[in-house]
Amino acid sequence: MPAETMIIDADEHILEPPDLWETYLEPRFRERALRIRVGEDDYEYLEIDRKRSRLTRSRFLGDLGGMGRDVEMARKIRDKAMRGELRPADMLRIRPRPDQTYMKGAAFGTMDMKERLELLDREGLAKALVYPTLGLLWEAELFDAELSQAYCRAYNRWVADFCRDSEGRLLAVAHLSLGDPAAAAEELERAVAGGCRGAFVSPFTITRKPHGHPDHDPVFAAAQALDVPLAIHPTFEPIEFSVHHRYDNFGWAAWYSNLFAWQGAQQAFATLFQFGVFDRFPKLRIVVLESGAGWIGHFLDRADAIYEGTSLGATVQLREKPSYYFRERCFISADPDEHLIAPLMEMLGEDRFFWASDYPHPDHPGNYLEELRRMTAPMTETGRRGILGENVARAYRLP
Repeated sequence: MPAETMIIDADEHILEPPDLWETYLEPRFRERALRIRVGEDDYEYLEIDRKRSRLTRSRFLGDLGGMGRDVEMARKIRDKAMRGELRPADMLRIRPRPDQTYMKGAAFGTMDMKERLELLDREGLAKALVYPTLGLLWEAELFDAELSQAYCRAYNRWVADFCRDSEGRLLAVAHLSLGDPAAAAEELERAVAGGCRGAFVSPFTITRKPHGHPDHDPVFAAAQALDVPLAIHPTFEPIEFSVHHRYDNFGWAAWYSNLFAWQGAQQAFATLFQFGVFDRFPKLRIVVLESGAGWIGHFLDRADAIYEGTSLGATVQLREKPSYYFRERCFISADPDEHLIAPLMEMLGEDRFFWASDYPHPDHPGNYLEELRRMTAPMTETGRRGILGENVARAYRLP
């Protein structure tokens, strides 16, 4: 990639300090803070509102900063399984031990602002948008709207502080919970005033109301008035109403579960069209993150076909077909290992696509810069500059 090209990572993550919520929550909520505890099995677990997490399993926290870790060992274990030689002890080799804690498993730059800037320099990145890690886990198990708002406020204040002295290179993105839309809109205003460049929501709502529902209009109105994007980012989803198809005896299949982790964001995104959000808020910008981008071509083809060619289109409260709004006001991030983005950009617009590393999470490969070079090689010069950084700068109004 040319040295003069501005490269911006649209979705990097930090590992929050374990005491963040105890420190940043308002005093009346601190007894109910998010915490990391140690269980009787000597493994850490997440405590949410004084209850042990059901979704965050033992050994999970120690691997949250493990991008690229143990990949070669995993290949060897898979080969043994294919030969019928796998033993239970082999699988334990790729799972963190009790002494591989959340803190010890943190990769370089995940907890220290100066280290993260050093990492950006090493990789030739100009800027990065910063998203949480523990913040992607708790909302699926917390159905108290008031406490959810308090958790969001605490994180948003902390991440703004974390990024504040980075000279504009680390860009904080606020976490909003849609359980109380009016409170979320108020928090968006406060967070942007405090330094955040936009906000994200989970792919579910604890009220079970679709994202595009008019009850969420206060959040859309605030994002439009503040001229900041609203992103949909995958998180853990409540067992009670997850959009994913799960099997009761299939809990070991991490590959299968991760393969479809993007579906919640896709379905949340679709409700914005169904409910006519884009006509109600003609300047609102929407971003879809960490869900891949290859699906957007089929999604828009199908959305347009149903809208224009079937009676079902009468239920869509939009004056134009869905692809029109995507080309005008939506953005989507591609994983660097996707190979079909160049032709999609030709069809849907070179200014609609980002790239994102997901650093340091272990469910994405660590060779993202190498993959990024391959992904951008067939693109036009304009498209390459756009996906590498100019589109993010445009969406988030960066200098």
